[in-house]
Amino acid sequence: MKAYGIARVGEIAPHPEIGEYLRRIDETLAPFEGRFLVHASPFQVVEGDWPAGGVIIIEFPDSEAARAWYASDAYQAILPFRTRHIQMDVILAEGVPEPYSAAETADKLGF
Repeated sequence: MKAYGIARVGEIAPHPEIGEYLRRIDETLAPFEGRFLVHASPFQVVEGDWPAGGVIIIEFPDSEAARAWYASDAYQAILPFRTRHIQMDVILAEGVPEPYSAAETADKLGF
């Protein structure tokens, strides 16, 4: 089952380390088959309040790969370049099995 790294990007304090982080992140993802699905792409808020900033979504083949990437020596080596200069909320989330039906989930929950 696919898994995703999802981030809400907050305040950014421009610094050369951010460029270094961006130049090196792809090489940290490759061994774990991670790939960007959304990376600072334009978005539109259609419900609720979404703070200013951006959205990042990275896809992995499974949650084990997502966790292993985040904990990897290669990613941990560059992580401070980002955390010192960009405020983010980051989660790792499992996708849903194929095929998936929200209606079946409602039935299982008794709604």
